[in-house]
Amino acid sequence: MKKNLLILCLLVFCSLNFWGQTGTAPRVVHAPEQSAIHLPPQEAPAGLKIIYSNLGTASDLYTGNWLWRLSGPNNSLFPGFPQFVGMLFTPQSDAHVLEVRVAAQYFGTGANQVDLNLYSDAGGTPGTLLAGPVTVTNLPQGGTCCALAVADFSPVAVSAGIQYWVVADTPLSGTGSDLSGGWAFVAKIGATEWAQDIDNTGWFPAPSDGLPAGGVLGTIP
Repeated sequence: MKKNLLILCLLVFCSLNFWGQTGTAPRVVHAPEQSAIHLPPQEAPAGLKIIYSNLGTASDLYTGNWLWRLSGPNNSLFPGFPQFVGMLFTPQSDAHVLEVRVAAQYFGTGANQVDLNLYSDAGGTPGTLLAGPVTVTNLPQGGTCCALAVADFSPVAVSAGIQYWVVADTPLSGTGSDLSGGWAFVAKIGATEWAQDIDNTGWFPAPSDGLPAGGVLGTIP
């Protein structure tokens, strides 16, 4: 699996015309590192506790140059190949979600924004929309670390031991639908994640060694 993932990532260096001719686009992308200096992430609001997080240390939260492709239906970087991304999480205790923090990045074309949402689980894929979309603008540049896309929500009740999803997507048309970006990995083995094409192919399983990096914060009674 790791070998196949690496091969897929390396193919990103081919021309955009290549993808148009083959009728495919990489689900995983590589963004050359833009800076060896890692900036600290935004501070979390006082009083919020971690409900879920797979993020690393403050200076090395995620692998900023390896990402799941995150692209709207009108993106120009991979035209005709939109893709949304979901991150699964399971609270260890009953809680209320107030903030979501993910490693979404911008590739320099289209609107610099993404919508973050909370979903219930439906048999291992995102189910019912619980909250959102919350539009986050001014995403960090692809290939950098360690700023995050931060979305604040009105309190959303979640239950211990129940699976939920954070989903990054775009509108199907209009402002934001032309995003070309990605959701950076964490180097961690874990449960299978899912990504979504919105060209009628639905959700598909993603390798477990390419977890979308992020965290969910809120209050825990």
